[in-house]
Amino acid sequence: MTVLLAMLLALALDAVFGEPRRFHPLVGFGGLASAVERWLHADRRMSGIAAWAVVVLPPVALLCGWRAASPPFVVFAVDVLVLYFALGRNSLGQHARPVAVAVSEGDLPRARAAVGRMVSRDTDALDATRIAAAATESVLENGHDAVFGTLFWFAALGAPGALLFRLANTLDAMWGYRTVRYERFGWAAARADDVLGYVPARLTALSYAAMGDAVTALRCWRAQAPSWDSPNAGPVMASGAGALRLRLGGPAPYHGRWESRPVLGEGELPDASSIDRALRLVDRAVVAWLAVALLAGVAAHA
Repeated sequence: MTVLLAMLLALALDAVFGEPRRFHPLVGFGGLASAVERWLHADRRMSGIAAWAVVVLPPVALLCGWRAASPPFVVFAVDVLVLYFALGRNSLGQHARPVAVAVSEGDLPRARAAVGRMVSRDTDALDATRIAAAATESVLENGHDAVFGTLFWFAALGAPGALLFRLANTLDAMWGYRTVRYERFGWAAARADDVLGYVPARLTALSYAAMGDAVTALRCWRAQAPSWDSPNAGPVMASGAGALRLRLGGPAPYHGRWESRPVLGEGELPDASSIDRALRLVDRAVVAWLAVALLAGVAAHA
């Protein structure tokens, strides 16, 4: 029940305050990671492993040691704050809704600028359908990265688990690219994120299926996820697209050229309403996770 209460309080803080406006700990962590990268970068896997360990392990170990020496009520309060800082449910809507509004109003320049804050693809080449698809895909994928993966590791290991997952996920977003600079150096960051996200990604995909068109979601997950580059994003996005009965994926422009990507889901092409539907799907899944946590707490105390 303590875990459920901490989740509820952290989600409430996120709903009311959203991301800190002046300074976000993950932004500060990103600055630290960039400094470490400049110091340790080399075209070797061992350099990437060392850099990952230098920036991730000390804060997680420090939090573990501090919790062990603190009274329970202080530990609980700090756990709530750590989970609040790690969660990003509110920020999904803050980033996605301006895209939906701009697309619905036919303002493509504004829509491209807004979706450019969510995705790494070349937004200047996107039409209204591809803008809506990019935002919808981002909501579904980041539902796992910023919400469900964080809640899973918090439930499993407390605040250190949530912190470990979010730091690893942040480094994957910074270093986990298959480019000349990061092919070897970023290997550890990408693999760590794959390992930590493996179970929660599949629970997220299952949650999307349960909260939407389950038959279509499960069929798309089984048939389409294996062809996606990311072993975790594939199930999440395929199931989410199927649950919403949308056709996502397909070719997308990156670094000046169009890259072929598998189709995800089936059904209608996305539009402005698809973004809002994806946000509602994430919210329904959050409620489902809280209900499961409540049942688990009741069973544990029965």
